[in-house]
Amino acid sequence: MTQTHGFATRAVHAGRDDLAELGVHAVPIDLSTTYPAVDCALEAARIEEFAAGRQPEGSPIYQRLHNPTVARFEAALAELEGAEAGVAFASGMAAMSACLLAVAAAGKPHVVAVRPLYGGSDHLLGSGLLGTSVTWVDADGVAGAIRPDTGLVVVETPANPTLTELDLAELSRAAGAVPLLADNTFATPVLQRPIEHGASIVLHSATKFLGGHGDVLGGIVACDEAFARRVRQIRVATGGIMHPLAAYLLVRGLSTLPVRVKAAQASAHELALRLREHPAVGEVHYPGLAEGRPGQMSGGGALVAFATPNAAKVVAAVELITPAVSLGSVDTLIQHPSSLTHRVVGEADRHAGGIGEDLLRISVGLEDVEDLWADLAQALDRS
Repeated sequence: MTQTHGFATRAVHAGRDDLAELGVHAVPIDLSTTYPAVDCALEAARIEEFAAGRQPEGSPIYQRLHNPTVARFEAALAELEGAEAGVAFASGMAAMSACLLAVAAAGKPHVVAVRPLYGGSDHLLGSGLLGTSVTWVDADGVAGAIRPDTGLVVVETPANPTLTELDLAELSRAAGAVPLLADNTFATPVLQRPIEHGASIVLHSATKFLGGHGDVLGGIVACDEAFARRVRQIRVATGGIMHPLAAYLLVRGLSTLPVRVKAAQASAHELALRLREHPAVGEVHYPGLAEGRPGQMSGGGALVAFATPNAAKVVAAVELITPAVSLGSVDTLIQHPSSLTHRVVGEADRHAGGIGEDLLRISVGLEDVEDLWADLAQALDRS
């Protein structure tokens, strides 16, 4: 595929360019954990290449080093994000961990981060478990927090769970020579491509919209080849590579990503409008309704957050919607961030980031919007 093709066309065909040459129509799955290695001298040299983060031609040798099905997903997502390379991991948190380990190993262990982030990322950054330290700032404080040992600026936009949008171009300017890592899980490359706005590294929890069906776990980093080599080194050493069956499901998921995201977005926008009018609902957070937006997203996305006094009762009262963490599935999910995804974040930091006890987050799926509203309305009325 070329950049002259539309995004939906590229989403369908990315990672599949060689299928006709192979004489197949569906993406093949290579489940081998090991491969024949007859020439010891040759394989010794190739092992050294893998350990250095490169991807030499020929046999993968061992699945922890390389897998052809995983490589298909990496190439496909990199194409959709406009990156030189993709590196896939067993989970989104494994991908984030590799990024932090890579900068720490390069002598740049300090991270500047903007809250809110996904709770797991917040916890990891604050824990010091990987030898990194973090300075938390508002978006306008990034430039002033940069130090000589700063290795990354980490942001998420729209943010989890408040859906706050950050201006990536402004953040890139503020970061200067420090790489800007943008978590693009919520927007997906359908709605936003951070590299086009100055980010150096794009991270996804592939578990969410990229897979889209709630049945695959994975993470991926899209970046330039130089940083890809660094995180591949981490992946080889720590064993965090994605399973090939997950990669297969994710390549398949990418082909329907634009259709799923746009359909869910239409319903999310409608639900946000109706929630604003419900007497039991306070503030509604939805990028498509916000004023003064950066303009880097082509739509509002498929998530809605809102405040209601009896949030826990609403979660307990829904019948069609599933109370569960995660997002981006074909079915609609609702969760209470302060109890679940952001519980590991300190209470004061949660509240400072707008994550109160009254906040709920909905990941809108592909059900009929009238059915979703009927379920939400009855749950709000009962609460």
